[in-house]
Amino acid sequence: MNSGGTPGAGTHDAASETAAPGDAIGRDATKGGTLAAAAAASQSPPPGSDEELDDLLSTPSPATIDALARCPGDVVVLGAGGKMGPTLTRMLRRSLDALERDGGPRRRVYAVSRWSSDGAEHALRTAGVETVRADLTSQADVARLPDAPNVVYMAGQKFGTRDSPASTWAMNVVAPVLCAERYAGARIVAFSTGNVYPLVPVAGRGASETDPVAPAGEYAASCVGRERVFEHISRTRGTPVAIFRLNYAVDLRYGVLVDLAVRVLRGEPVSVAMGYANVIWQGDANRAAIECLPHASSPPFVVNVTGASVLSVREAARDLGRLLGREPMIVGEEAPDALLSDTARMRQTLSAPTVPESQLLAWVADWVARGGTLLGKPTKFEVRDGTY
Repeated sequence: MNSGGTPGAGTHDAASETAAPGDAIGRDATKGGTLAAAAAASQSPPPGSDEELDDLLSTPSPATIDALARCPGDVVVLGAGGKMGPTLTRMLRRSLDALERDGGPRRRVYAVSRWSSDGAEHALRTAGVETVRADLTSQADVARLPDAPNVVYMAGQKFGTRDSPASTWAMNVVAPVLCAERYAGARIVAFSTGNVYPLVPVAGRGASETDPVAPAGEYAASCVGRERVFEHISRTRGTPVAIFRLNYAVDLRYGVLVDLAVRVLRGEPVSVAMGYANVIWQGDANRAAIECLPHASSPPFVVNVTGASVLSVREAARDLGRLLGREPMIVGEEAPDALLSDTARMRQTLSAPTVPESQLLAWVADWVARGGTLLGKPTKFEVRDGTY
């Protein structure tokens, strides 16, 4: 599964978000020094439990609340049972509750999924979300979905593509065809991925929304297919769409930094062949997705969503090692290119991320060291040939 201010309310610092190796990569560009040193000086305590973590990941900002105020009506989240879906859906509910307290009408939030986790479904119901069980590749199931003028489409499949490519194409292309037609009259934020881009030089600006896509492997190709479906419905039916190219969201239970921390703690090799990555706190990605609703347009508004820094895998592993009291076993050498995104458009139109990479390192190290819950779903960010 997919797999993180008021639009136009703040144009953020337009300084380059990429740097050549040895510059700001793997370091806090504002304060200088290693990320571990910056993390040690942090004043923000880490979440102490799954409940605290979920609360933090689903806390709305004034900008998310304002975005929903500008998009009247109910909201349906398709594919809400994945890694991000439950906290994004809960953030929607909390935002609408805030609007209602200010005198707005009662608005419903629907979370649609197969719901392989009864616990996740129950938790959302307890939070005031209405859950719906459906197979989004079934025309009959999609036809029965509730009406709503606002849609967040999160359904997708990545892992297992090598062994079952047909299932990946069904989820990533067939389901969007059915759902795009079902909600052709709605406003849609459609999740996508930075994997649609080719690897780009580390010393460059990263891939931008105006660059041609060049998917490597069947997963990335199917994601381009998903984008084209939503683009087609937008251009032919006038459906307002925002395509949300995300990489990589970080929870404390999964993500690039969790992958690295677990390997360092267990004394397992850390490959640096894919030597650089972008990451973003999942709570910030959730807020960005909601903020995209009023930006949906025809033709689609396309935006890269990720953090402000280019993270060095080598330096991140070393910093996690310092925080965890372990010496990382680093293997290989960095290639001159990686999967990196230019976020100039995000900085111009959406709120800046609130949790820096230094803070994420500290929280991840604390969580993993304490034996916090892990999803056991590696990102496989190190894959360079697009095979998942």
